[in-house]
Amino acid sequence: MALVGITLIQGAEDLLADRAIADVVAANKEATVTQLDAETLELGGITDALAPSLFGDARIIVIRAIQDLASDLADEITEYLDNPDTGVELVLWHKGGVKGKALLEKIKKLKPTFIEVEAIKKESDKSEFVRSEFSRLGRKISADAVQAIVDALGSDMRELSATCSQLASDVQAGLAIGIEDVEKFQQGRIETSGYDVADATLDGKTDQALIALRQALQTGVDPVLIITALSGSIRTLAKVSGANRGAKSFELASSLGLPPWQIDKARRQLGGWTPSTLAGAVVALAQADADIKGAASDPIYALERTVIAISRARNKG
Repeated sequence: MALVGITLIQGAEDLLADRAIADVVAANKEATVTQLDAETLELGGITDALAPSLFGDARIIVIRAIQDLASDLADEITEYLDNPDTGVELVLWHKGGVKGKALLEKIKKLKPTFIEVEAIKKESDKSEFVRSEFSRLGRKISADAVQAIVDALGSDMRELSATCSQLASDVQAGLAIGIEDVEKFQQGRIETSGYDVADATLDGKTDQALIALRQALQTGVDPVLIITALSGSIRTLAKVSGANRGAKSFELASSLGLPPWQIDKARRQLGGWTPSTLAGAVVALAQADADIKGAASDPIYALERTVIAISRARNKG
C-alpha cells in the first residue's frame, strides 16, 4: 500500500533532517505546518494534530524524534496510519537505533517517501558535503580549500554549512574559492592570541607559549580555537618542509596553496624541526583535540601539556 502523504526521515544528522523537512514544506507552500517533538508531546497531542480539518485545508504535520515516543503516543500514529487523511502530509523523523522499532517497521510497510540523513563521520564524506554545499551555492572551490575547511570545522556540520555560505558570500562572485580565502576567514574567527600561542610553540619558546596560552584562556578564547590555530600552523610547516628549498616563496605559492609571506614564515620556523618531530606534533594535537572535547577530565591541563610537548619536540629536532 503506497501512501504519497507520508515522509519518513531516518538518521541522526540534524542539519540534513532539518533540510529535508524544509524541502517538504517548500513543496507544499499553501499547506499549514504543525511541528511536534516527542519530548514535549502529551497524550492526545498527535491525535488532535492529525484530526480532519473542518475546512479541508492542506496540512503538513511534522513529528520529530519518534524513536522517543511513549508507547501510547506511538499508538496514536499507528491508528492514524490505518486511516490516513489525504489532505495531510505526515513527516516523521526517526533518529535511528533500536528504540521505536515497531513503529518504524509499521511506517516502512506503507512504503513512504524515504529520506536518509545518517550522521556524516568519515573525512571523505565531510569533504564531499563541503563540495556539495559550494555546488549548491553555485561556487567552485579548490581541493586544498575543501580539506582546510574540514580540518578546521569537521566536527560540526552546521558550522561547516555556515562557513561555506559565508565564504561564498565573502569571495567575489565568479572566482574559485582557494585555501587563502579559507585561511583569511579562519583568521577572522580565531583570536590573534591563538596564533600567538601557535607561533611561540612552534618556535620552541615554551615559557612564552605557556604565558600566551594562559592569557588567551583568560580573555575567553575557546581551547578548540587554540588547537585549530596550532593545527593550521603545523599543517603549513609540513607543506613547506616538503617543498624545494631553493625555490623562491612566490614560485611555490601556487603549488602549495599558501601566500609567499606564510611560506617565508614557515621556513623560519622549520629550523629545529624534523619529519619525525613534526609527525609527533600531529599525533599530540590529535590527542589534545580529543581531550578538550571530553576525553580528559581537565582539558586545560591537557592543552598545556600539549603545548609543552610540541615546543620541546621542536628543540630536540
